Amino acid sequence: MTTDPLVSTEWLAAHINDANVKVLDASFKLPGVLPLPKDDYLAAHLPGAVFFDVDAVSDHSNPLPHMYPSAEQFGRDVGNLGISNADTVVLYDAGGWVAAPRAWWMFLAFGHSNVRILNGGLKKWRAEGHPVESGEVKPKPASFKASYDPKRVRSMQQLIANVESRAEQVIDARAADRFEGRVPEPRAGIRSGHIPGARNVPYNQLFDAAGTMKPLEELRAAFTGAGVKLDAPIVTSCGSGVSAGVLTLALYRLGITDTALYDGSWSEWGQEKGPPIATGPA
Repeated sequence: MTTDPLVSTEWLAAHINDANVKVLDASFKLPGVLPLPKDDYLAAHLPGAVFFDVDAVSDHSNPLPHMYPSAEQFGRDVGNLGISNADTVVLYDAGGWVAAPRAWWMFLAFGHSNVRILNGGLKKWRAEGHPVESGEVKPKPASFKASYDPKRVRSMQQLIANVESRAEQVIDARAADRFEGRVPEPRAGIRSGHIPGARNVPYNQLFDAAGTMKPLEELRAAFTGAGVKLDAPIVTSCGSGVSAGVLTLALYRLGITDTALYDGSWSEWGQEKGPPIATGPA
């Protein structure tokens, strides 16, 4: 079994002042949702936490939202957040399990294995009476060398080929009504539906009302109940490659560490002239 990527609020409270523990607020919201995650961060964040902006740490030459940057850029951006290769990175977000798992998978994909997620995030931290701070933390820049592992990420071309081969199972983290094509997508100009052959495990089913991730047996049941074979290759997908990370995290906790994430996700596949789509239940 792998080392659990989650850490408890108790663990972090005991280690938050360790010199080599760096805390990042990786909160994210869909376009148009206010207040902005950065404004939430400025109002209240864990002591010493630096804001990790998934839109900033991305490939700015790509019109798709927050696509993976180059290893050089990731290393530079993360170094500017005060993180070195020797640090233990602890990620959290302020809402549900949305963006912290995406940032966690980016760190793993860029060669940094010493990365964890705070179980329950800011919500649980505050509910237990732990301190928060306001304002921006300006870290001292550090040196971070990144190396990219392409096996952890999939492109649209790979997914198009997979529709024919079905070599990998595609699991979509979006809500069922979006997956089935019953409601419009939140991003303008994007078709409704899903990748042909995909399965649907809505990410919000994987954690409880308190924001903590469900026990392993419940995670396993969520996947198997959706028709996922846990002993066969898996690619996770979602609206724009963020909440797919929640599925990736849950699978990792089940010992399935060799999955891949479709970076472009539905914001790429669902474009007007994109590949064929399916609608209705999986």
